[in-house]
Amino acid sequence: MPRLNENYLNLKESYLFSEIAHRTSAYIEKNPQKGRQIIRLGIGDVTRPLGRTVLDALHEGVDAMSSADTFKGYGPEQGYEATRNAIAAYYKRNGIHVEPDDIFISDGAKSDTGNITELFGPGNTILIPDPVYPVYVDTNIMCGNKITYLSGNAENNFLPMPDHNRHADIIYLCSPNNPTGACYSREQLQEWVDYALANQAVILFDSAYEAFISDPELPRSIFAIKGARKCAVEFCSLSKTAGFTGTRFGYTVVPKELTFPSSAGVAMSLNAMWNRRQCTKFNGTSYIVQKGAEVVFSEDGIRECQQNIQYYKTNAKVIADTLTELGIRFFGGVNSPYIWFECPNGMDSWTCFDYLLEQIQVVGTPGAGFGENGKNFFRLTAFGTYENTVTAMERFKHLFT
Repeated sequence: MPRLNENYLNLKESYLFSEIAHRTSAYIEKNPQKGRQIIRLGIGDVTRPLGRTVLDALHEGVDAMSSADTFKGYGPEQGYEATRNAIAAYYKRNGIHVEPDDIFISDGAKSDTGNITELFGPGNTILIPDPVYPVYVDTNIMCGNKITYLSGNAENNFLPMPDHNRHADIIYLCSPNNPTGACYSREQLQEWVDYALANQAVILFDSAYEAFISDPELPRSIFAIKGARKCAVEFCSLSKTAGFTGTRFGYTVVPKELTFPSSAGVAMSLNAMWNRRQCTKFNGTSYIVQKGAEVVFSEDGIRECQQNIQYYKTNAKVIADTLTELGIRFFGGVNSPYIWFECPNGMDSWTCFDYLLEQIQVVGTPGAGFGENGKNFFRLTAFGTYENTVTAMERFKHLFT
């Protein structure tokens, strides 16, 4: 009989979005007429189509497969050179130096933020914000790691800062944040980097929503911060930037400066370790997808992406303006596609979920699914259609006025 990984017994019974789907399906089954009126502003899936520049490149990639002269089989596990160079050039245009061979292409940031746990041994002090994207927590629980939570709350604008009297080895940060939409300032991230350097810690920085930042004073990469190359790994994705939720493309930046001694005093490179991990367990992202991703970082590609991002930011403003009008406290919605609001009338977040579903047929995401500090908050996304977003907010006005 095999010995199973019993850490899985410590996971919550149901993944957040599975529970949302279950409750929504049950409601539709009981209320088929109202079920057809449901507007979904919960899961952060995009609705705008891929840009023309990307589509042309994807077709080019498909056509390459039709000829023996241009056919591609297994590619580099790290990603094709042209794609990595395009990403490095994108960083450079934003004033940040990243070497192409620090960049590893994958099928998305979710995979990489989960798989990165394989590089670290047992016994680390792991700091994870609460509320937080559930993947950070669940993948560490699967490994049997002990987690220390950083308290994000309304008082600190859901931007927890380091406690200089406490040690950490691994620190998870996400900015713009999922689920709260909060963004760290340059000064705040500098404090985190200084703390990591002082503790010889690693920051695992999720910048999947960096393209939504419009304030030039807010950093879009941890590597915009002095000293970060010696203490940080960055994860990014084209899911929200370019609408690749169904196409799947992400990248992780692991600077070669990230070296730490083994228990025997041997220097170990996280870049080399991640490279070995990918070469052993991953056969690389599709050539066709990489062709599409490469042009995302071109002038035309960025322009088309920004058009879609502006569409979603308009939706975010519709939601934010409505909540302001109703006097409901919220965070995010400016440099982020997420709006994090306090549940009205003292409701907890799952009660709020059922209330919105039953009364106005709007589906969002209960904050309790993101941690203890989210139990009285609720997340809406700006990724719906403009028409549905406007309709949903009209229903909010009728319900809470």
